[in-house]
Amino acid sequence: MPIFKQVVMTFDKRFDTRTCRHSLNGENYVLHCHHFTTLYSQLAEDAKDFGGVKMLRETAEDSFYNTLKRYYADNNITNPTDKVRIAEEYYSCIGLGKISFASVGEVSGHVVLSRSHVDEGWIKKFGKREQPVNYITHGYVTAVFSLLNDQSVRSFTATEVKSIVAGAPESEIQVYKN
Repeated sequence: MPIFKQVVMTFDKRFDTRTCRHSLNGENYVLHCHHFTTLYSQLAEDAKDFGGVKMLRETAEDSFYNTLKRYYADNNITNPTDKVRIAEEYYSCIGLGKISFASVGEVSGHVVLSRSHVDEGWIKKFGKREQPVNYITHGYVTAVFSLLNDQSVRSFTATEVKSIVAGAPESEIQVYKN
């Protein structure tokens, strides 16, 4: 019977008292409370004239793509199952919620959020609404799909079909290759 090595993500969290900066695995990061996160999501929606929502999604995609790509390379993570496990762990570690990449293919996939910092924060701050607000997660998901399929950023599109902020018990995101 073969023995499989389970890959576990290392989380090297540090705080530099001189600069007052947090880092995770050598990269600076900021974990925002739901008040701040919902406000910049609302700001992205309000910035229709210059594509604020698209800008927030793409910024998230670029950032997460580079961070995860570097982590996979630095830790010799090549197995797709391991990459998915790392992506799910990382999402939770940085405080965005609980994500599951339910199905991942070359041209499409399905993602489920059983917890969402953005959705839950939006409900606390503004109440429920019909339109999804998980723009950061959309960028995260498309970054992961691009990495899993050895593609560049902007290779996938994420569409939220069910949303916690709209009253669903879980958010569901469909992902398609562009």
